[in-house]
Parts: sequence; structure tokens; C-alpha cells
Amino acid sequence: MAWQYNKKVLATFTGSGTQWAWANIDTVGWKRIKDGATDGVTNLHVLLNAACANGKLVHVEIDAAGLITTAYMI
Repeated sequence: MAWQYNKKVLATFTGSGTQWAWANIDTVGWKRIKDGATDGVTNLHVLLNAACANGKLVHVEIDAAGLITTAYMI
């Protein structure tokens, strides 16, 4: 997919365990945060939660598998 710019985070979800976190990105839909690094999943999930709670926009990178790999709150 690639970068999605100036997107609103509509909702977030986390499942049991440290590697299952999701975000609903406006016009993109539900995307899972790429697993593999527990701290990385946590950090991205915290950032996306903060953006959602405070109405901030984000730039989100989504890889070819449809997973969120990077996000910036703007």
C-alpha cells in the first residue's frame, strides 16, 4: 500500500497478548500493527490511541501485507 497521509484514527483495538493491536484508519479501514517487536507494537498502539482520543491526524505507512509499520502524529 505505502504511505497514507493526514488520516484520522477512528478507533483502536487490542487483543490478548502483546502482539495483537489494530487501528481503524479513515478511508483505509482496520489494519493490524506489524508484530515482531513487543515494544514497537506497544509504541505504535499508544501513538494511535493518543491520536484517536485527541482528534489528531496521522501519517501511516502500510506495507504490502497490509500491516501498519510506521506512524507519525501531526
